[in-house]
Amino acid sequence: MTTIATTATTEARPVRPDEPTRTGRDQTGAIRGIPLGRIIGIELRKAVDTRSGFWLLAGIGIAAFATTTAVIAWAPRNELTYSQFTLAIGVPMSIILPIIAALSVTAEWSQRTGLATFTLVPNRGRVLTGKAAAALLIAAAASVVAFIVGALGNLVGSAIADVPTVWDQSLRDAAYFTLANALLVLVGFMFGALVRNTPGAIVGYMIYAFVAPGLLAFLAFSQDWFDEARPWVDAKYNQDALLRGDTLAGQDWAHLAVTTALWVVVPTVIGVVRLLRSEVK
Repeated sequence: MTTIATTATTEARPVRPDEPTRTGRDQTGAIRGIPLGRIIGIELRKAVDTRSGFWLLAGIGIAAFATTTAVIAWAPRNELTYSQFTLAIGVPMSIILPIIAALSVTAEWSQRTGLATFTLVPNRGRVLTGKAAAALLIAAAASVVAFIVGALGNLVGSAIADVPTVWDQSLRDAAYFTLANALLVLVGFMFGALVRNTPGAIVGYMIYAFVAPGLLAFLAFSQDWFDEARPWVDAKYNQDALLRGDTLAGQDWAHLAVTTALWVVVPTVIGVVRLLRSEVK
């Protein structure tokens, strides 16, 4: 029997010292980290992989069409404007989007996936950054959906009511609306990092969004001294002004900055520090 050995020779391409190899290490032998863009993509995919995540995202579209239909059916003819539709759509979004952000954080503990996640990506800060970025991208996409569905509702509603179509929304209003949704998403992320428990994070946000503003509004109504101080301590008051498209002056932006730092930034830092140091089981 004759054994025929064949050899193939190929000219090796020069490899740059900083070029990564297919083994997951660079030429110096150091292990490559997972790119942040890939982490964000994974978090976006995880948002629709579960039934709860899928239906929360689907609920944004369902709620948008439901509120649009309600405005067409029951709003007075003189209120069938573009801003009325987008404002109505923004109400359910202000509830759903923060819950999505909170679930992205609490799922690692409530579903006990944190051990696998932080083993694959030992840098917890990169994971949290990916979760926050994914939630903000979802909020931006939801804002686009709100204005598209609102435009359709405005056309259909004015045609049914036989009234002129009023386009009273500008790019500034769209930017305000998107910024408000982004801030609400960060609030949900904050509660997720601070509580790390899904029911607790949702309850915390409901108190923040509905209970606390009502109590502060009652205090402002009954106490003159607090009426002037309220914009400096009520974060939801300023966020709602963005959703409504109110024109914000210099002091209004100062109110928003102070309340955001007090209610969002400081608690988020505390929650993230605790999360980075906590034991994952």
